[in-house]
Amino acid sequence: MRVAAALAGCLVLVACDPGELADSAVRRAASSVVFPVVNVDMPAGPAQAATDCILNAASPDEKRLLARDVGVEAGTSTTATIRDIALRPAAQACFKAAGVPPLMVR
Repeated sequence: MRVAAALAGCLVLVACDPGELADSAVRRAASSVVFPVVNVDMPAGPAQAATDCILNAASPDEKRLLARDVGVEAGTSTTATIRDIALRPAAQACFKAAGVPPLMVR
């Protein structure tokens, strides 16, 4: 029984894709940068939905760029990147579908 449980645990670990784990970590870090910027102009619920929309519309390189600002206040370049992504049609469609009010990212 213990051998079967240990084998099942090993199979679960092997099934984890290192690339997916890295992408997930970058997305979480980028989210921690985007959310406070968006949350300035709207309550937490819509701000979280807006953050998800922005990250869904961002390229992998943009997510990595945003994630670099983790732990510090977003500067003008980061805020401009967030605004540019938020203005894309994919992000705008996501905002509309999620009921997110218009963003006022400065």
